[in-house]
Amino acid sequence: MSAGSDDAIEVTETTTGFELFPDRTVVALRVNGELRDLATEVGPGDTVAPVAVSSKDGLDILRHSTAHVLAQAVQSINPEAKLGIGPPVTDGFYYDFDVATPFALEDLKAIEKAMDRIIRQGQRFVRRVVSDDEARRELAAEPYKLELIGLKGGSTDPDALPDDSGESVEVGGAELTIYENVDAKTGERYWQDLCRGPHVPSTRMIGNGYALTRVAAAYWRGSERNPQLQRIYGTAWPSKDELRAYQARVEEALKRDHRRLGSELDLFSFPDEIGSGLAVFHPKGGIIRREMENYSRRRHEDEGYDFVYSPHITKAHLFETSGHLGWYADGMFPPMHLDEARNEEGEVTRQGADYYLKPMNCPFHILIYRSRARSYRDLPLRLFEFGTVYRNEKSGVIHGLTRVRGLTMDDAHIFTSRERMKDELSRTLRFVLDLLRDYGLTDFYLELSTKDPEKYVGDDAIWEEATNTLAEVAAESGLDLVPDPGGAAFYGPKISVQARDAIGRTWQMSTVQLDFNLPERFELEYTAPDGSRQRPVMIHRALFGSIERFMGVLTEHYAGAFPVWLSPVQVMGVPVADEYADYLEGIVDRLRDGRVRAEVDRSDDRMQKKIRNHTKAKIPFQLIAGEEDRAAGTVSFRFRDGSQKNGVPVDEAVRRILESIETRAQVETAWLD
Repeated sequence: MSAGSDDAIEVTETTTGFELFPDRTVVALRVNGELRDLATEVGPGDTVAPVAVSSKDGLDILRHSTAHVLAQAVQSINPEAKLGIGPPVTDGFYYDFDVATPFALEDLKAIEKAMDRIIRQGQRFVRRVVSDDEARRELAAEPYKLELIGLKGGSTDPDALPDDSGESVEVGGAELTIYENVDAKTGERYWQDLCRGPHVPSTRMIGNGYALTRVAAAYWRGSERNPQLQRIYGTAWPSKDELRAYQARVEEALKRDHRRLGSELDLFSFPDEIGSGLAVFHPKGGIIRREMENYSRRRHEDEGYDFVYSPHITKAHLFETSGHLGWYADGMFPPMHLDEARNEEGEVTRQGADYYLKPMNCPFHILIYRSRARSYRDLPLRLFEFGTVYRNEKSGVIHGLTRVRGLTMDDAHIFTSRERMKDELSRTLRFVLDLLRDYGLTDFYLELSTKDPEKYVGDDAIWEEATNTLAEVAAESGLDLVPDPGGAAFYGPKISVQARDAIGRTWQMSTVQLDFNLPERFELEYTAPDGSRQRPVMIHRALFGSIERFMGVLTEHYAGAFPVWLSPVQVMGVPVADEYADYLEGIVDRLRDGRVRAEVDRSDDRMQKKIRNHTKAKIPFQLIAGEEDRAAGTVSFRFRDGSQKNGVPVDEAVRRILESIETRAQVETAWLD
């Protein structure tokens, strides 16, 4: 055998993955580009690469194998349980079951014990190819498996089901296969399941790095028309230490959950009377949102953007022209039929029209561009709007502020010439990254989303030019670039800025899309220097993504302890006794003159309780004053982390506070000696 690229080798004699890669960290093979079990026999001409358990594919294989052990354990306890599907998901796995009695959290302990027995036995996962009839005969007692076999229909088309569907783990391959769990010594079969594979060689490889986490209800194949099944979630990692590290991250994420903090800090809520996925911002949350927006507006003004406004609804024809009704109708709310007129006899005298809540702002900005003749001297034309849009998100995916139905996008659309589009893209990406850094996000990489072959408009050559241009701009940024095949919108490829938060989670932030197609569909033009009529190029750019989502991300990034410039209350005066409240009021008045959000706590609570309350409310600065401070013209600073600086002259205190706001300081204690 001879070495190849990316750890691949070219096989020169018949062998197996076990012989090629005896390293215990290898869980599977990639044979000629396809994932296969380690037991797979390979021969001359095959190109083979190891799949490490720590890789994404390796973790998916480990987790899917653990899902099989979970299903085996459940059926060992309850033989009447019917099997759904058990795919790997981000950081874990799940398996769906049809059971007479729903699972309770206390059931998980007994199921884990049964799983431990299976893992210790070291059962082997053995792949067996079966025909449609064989699969139906062997799985006759499993109605949901039979339905999946029917979906596949014995097809040899590997794309009969999409690779990212849960069902694809069962029947997504080119052939139907059953995996048996067998005794490593005797070959006795303990259990089997319809599955595409691959799996780890032995259950022992799962080890003790797994845990069952929660139970839930889920409709079969995600449709409310189907039976409701019971779902068990779990997580699996290569080692116990990695499991514990993950559990610590989960615990920290729960502490930072923006939904909980939003309620505790009185920032926003989701009243049932309004509807799912529709938030209202309370006064404190409104301050944060206003500060976010105001700073963004100032930066956009400096960058040469023009501010525009557009309505929330429009006639259907606009979205027919843009293509949204053809490609995005499922994400739009149903139409409202308006403007129809009838006479006294009930006869229609004027035809009505369907109006839609807008899911996107771009068609409106296109109409602004088209409202008058444009010259090359007008370009680049940068239009910006905080535009509220509405998307008919399904109830199962709505999540706090990060997935809502009503969202305000900080939407910009830049119209430029083809000659200047790369420079404009580079400038836009720099602006995006600089502004995100101002809000405290600093760890980025980029994702390049390319054409979905089944969902796009326009010429292939145009798509190729647009994609190559974005790839060049991304490369010149110096950031890592990750491919996202098929992830583009129907009208053009895009770069997405992925940001890591304070605990290492990745969030998709800004998007920059290059679009040749909507200018074509709307017949946009400008007069070039030679007098000819040319088509502009359009750049779509959302910096926050949406105000709502960005605020949810920042809430979790800062764990609710926003930097001083964003904090709803920036300074709280805490008198040692009532007689020192007026002294603090004088200092607070000076701060308010500088537009600082400052208050004095004149409540009847004891001083220590006041300090605890305001620390819990995550107020950046508490100014404490007693007799010594009043006599010396000083205050004591108390910070959110519990540290304190005493005897600070009032003038210096005011200067320090104003400076921390003006510089958007991330840590309010940075100036402590």
